[in-house]
Amino acid sequence: MASLPEGLLDGGVWFRVEEAVTAAAVRRAAERLAADLGMPERRIAELSIVAAEAAGNLVKHADQGVVLIRPVRTPEQGGVEIVAIDSGPGIADVEHAIGDGHSTAGTLGIGLGAILRQAGRWDLHSVPGRGTVLAVQVWPEKTPEPSWASGLTRPLGGETVCGDAYAVRQAGDRRQVLVCDGLGHGGLAAAASNEAVRVFLKGPVTAPAATVEVLHRALGHTRGAALAVAEMDVEAGVVRYAGLGNIAGTVLLPDGTRRGMISMPGIAGHQRRQVREYDYPFPAGSVLLMHTDGVVDRWTAADYPGLLRRSPAVIAATVLRDAGTRRDDAGVLVARPS
Repeated sequence: MASLPEGLLDGGVWFRVEEAVTAAAVRRAAERLAADLGMPERRIAELSIVAAEAAGNLVKHADQGVVLIRPVRTPEQGGVEIVAIDSGPGIADVEHAIGDGHSTAGTLGIGLGAILRQAGRWDLHSVPGRGTVLAVQVWPEKTPEPSWASGLTRPLGGETVCGDAYAVRQAGDRRQVLVCDGLGHGGLAAAASNEAVRVFLKGPVTAPAATVEVLHRALGHTRGAALAVAEMDVEAGVVRYAGLGNIAGTVLLPDGTRRGMISMPGIAGHQRRQVREYDYPFPAGSVLLMHTDGVVDRWTAADYPGLLRRSPAVIAATVLRDAGTRRDDAGVLVARPS
């Protein structure tokens, strides 16, 4: 079997899908990843249908279509997630488009029903004139409960590795997330962010400010990074946040308003002021959004009806599509525990 594309077993691989030959490459990459994860042949065959249809629809109907193929894991098993993103005409009537036999140049077409039948989990958001985001997961056995947080990273154009990263951890009722941006871009930036993720995931779950202090000490031998840690206390209705450097944190409230969160100046691993932790209201129905400086704030949830009710992966992909810049690494994380 051909070797896996670099990064496929880790953060995944992006494909720009404009021609049929690229759609075929997406299908083959998904099959190879599933085989390496030990998925049974029956599920690999079903995943192949999903990948072929998702990428093929971008070729036929979409503008600026891209696909992310990546692994998703629980302690018990590993699956494959496909995130298809486009800036095409969008879908005016999603429920009608899901039905087989419906295919026009303004929809994802006949393949959407086939995709959803094979998927263990799927989610979709589309706005006419803005495009569509589809996230599909195929698991070897029983589909696990949906994740309360997800993110996407995309390297600077021309780079093969991304200096932005994120991580998610939970200990009992404590749910924490990390977003980091290695200084600069390329391999050294990725090394700094990867080290932050490693230390975050292996270390004890402490308050965000204490965790940032640990990460600051751990990154001294690296180029350094901007980073932020947030902990959602659903019972108390607050999110606790501490950061160093240019990581943007925002609480998207159910009434459509947003509340920015404060990171202190500095570079984790090299220079910092006193790390401070702040509490922000986080009522039921709120969404936590964190991103690196490769994503700008020139978007508003009001332009995307229903988006904040979608899965974290679909929200993150939509923000990355419309607010991410190609002049820098870009990373987005979304957490929605309810």
